[in-house]
Amino acid sequence: MLKIAILDDYQNVALGSADWSGVRRSCEITVFDRHLAGLDEAAAALADFDVLCLMRERTPAPAALIERLPKLKLIVTTGARNRSLDTAAAQARGVVVSGTRSGGSEHPTGELTWALILAAARCLFQENRTLREGGWQQTVGTTLHGRTLGVLGLGRLGSVVARIGAAFGMDVIAWSPNLTTERAAAAGARLVSKAELLSRSDVLTLHMVLSDRTRGLIGAQDLAQMRPDAILVNTSRGPLVDEAALLDALRRKAIGAAALDCFDIEPLPDDHPFRHLENVIASPHLGYVTQETYAVFFADMVEAIEAFLAGRPIRRLA
Repeated sequence: MLKIAILDDYQNVALGSADWSGVRRSCEITVFDRHLAGLDEAAAALADFDVLCLMRERTPAPAALIERLPKLKLIVTTGARNRSLDTAAAQARGVVVSGTRSGGSEHPTGELTWALILAAARCLFQENRTLREGGWQQTVGTTLHGRTLGVLGLGRLGSVVARIGAAFGMDVIAWSPNLTTERAAAAGARLVSKAELLSRSDVLTLHMVLSDRTRGLIGAQDLAQMRPDAILVNTSRGPLVDEAALLDALRRKAIGAAALDCFDIEPLPDDHPFRHLENVIASPHLGYVTQETYAVFFADMVEAIEAFLAGRPIRRLA
């Protein structure tokens, strides 16, 4: 009987988000609702499993881990790519890798982006805490209408965010290395230089794929060009921003606030400064975490496992 590990199911919803009954007839399923921190812990916990079900990049699967899992036959990862999964190492070991559909994740992530923007602009987290503690108004918020929204990365997700900004009556500007005037206009934005994006944006939101080229795309010099009351929003990947430089800017109040859904290390360490700084609005990487997206992810996981068991793997990544 094959042993299946479903990793990082923090809310214990994987088995209720799809029909696993067919898989259960020939497989034993174990759900891990806590993160396996580090290579040694993951290797020890997963050594007896034949199938790993990965939720995006929550648990990395580098060659060093794959090589320590002697029974591994199949990896199913949500989405069509997973930058923390070494597909070449899996292929070299004869391990099949399958993906899932995206679940239209640009829409839930776009919506969360705006939840964070609005929360930061109106100081909702601080005011909610004050109210729960018996207090009343403590802050003065900011009106977004008429302000400037800067979108760094105008792909599918960035375009969703840009169109909502226009609906709020904001002036939407955008930049990315390969963005054209025509593509910007199609999303209701104007193409500007990176320097102008940084200096003019009242809200700067990042929507780039993490790669060697984009790692540290926003560093100390970039933060220094931003307005002192600007809100920096990151719902893409933590390492797009130099974390040390961002912490320094927030502590000095060189920018107004940061609204973050992703971090260099996830889950965020208990003692991390982002948990305590008053000018940080943070959520625990919830961008794609919706019932609708999970229904697609886990149904496709079941389908991929059943196809593998039938000898006809689908949506192969390796």
